[in-house]
Amino acid sequence: MAAIAARLITKLVDVQDKYGEATVVLTGGTVGIGTLKAVADSPAAPAVDWSKVNFWWGDERFLASADPERNTKQAFDALLSHISVDPERVHSPGSSDEFDTPEEAAEDYARQLRDAAAAEHAADMSDDRPDEPSALPRLDVVLLGVGPDAHIASLFPEQAGVREKERTVVGVRNSPKPPPLRISLTLPAINTAAEVWMVVVSEDKAGAVGLALAGANPVQVPASGPRGTSRTLWLIDENAASRVPEQLVRKDAAGA
Repeated sequence: MAAIAARLITKLVDVQDKYGEATVVLTGGTVGIGTLKAVADSPAAPAVDWSKVNFWWGDERFLASADPERNTKQAFDALLSHISVDPERVHSPGSSDEFDTPEEAAEDYARQLRDAAAAEHAADMSDDRPDEPSALPRLDVVLLGVGPDAHIASLFPEQAGVREKERTVVGVRNSPKPPPLRISLTLPAINTAAEVWMVVVSEDKAGAVGLALAGANPVQVPASGPRGTSRTLWLIDENAASRVPEQLVRKDAAGA
């Protein structure tokens, strides 16, 4: 995880050098939160101007805001409470003590994204500025884990969320992984990002990784769906790569 943390720090510095700020979409789970802790522990972390990093989440569990199972709560404990963040740049999906349903929370999160995109559009003085703001701000890096069933964010095989073509955020019900109620970015939203990083460790994910890299249908294998507009990185350890053809594996990420 230290290797992924170092890569993320370098990327954020590079993006800030270009744009003055950077935007990252975080993920939860053991690897996602472990990576954030490794960022906090890294001696290189101060190279990033954390007050000019915009934080979003790829998905969230529809629980009370203080619930320790919330991805946002875990991210604050691992990283955000240890760095100088601008609270206005931290965009948390809604919780069950703010909204009655995950669909309402999803609509609010989509609104937050639209508002950020509108502000970005208004500040853009370039000659190639589009006439209208998009539904999403610029996303520089999206971090994603992969489940043993090949789910990413809270998009699960065969469910409605992974089939969504229009909306940027969906409410999720009947998640096969507890808790059943969730909020998730959709594949169309994820795939606007410049870079998507698929961060996977452990042998129980190997089948999902192999199917995704073999080009399986995203409806059955959601992990095959994410595509960054600039590049898509698979940062996996040797166990997770055990069912991937040797010619597709770069060894520099092993053991991350």
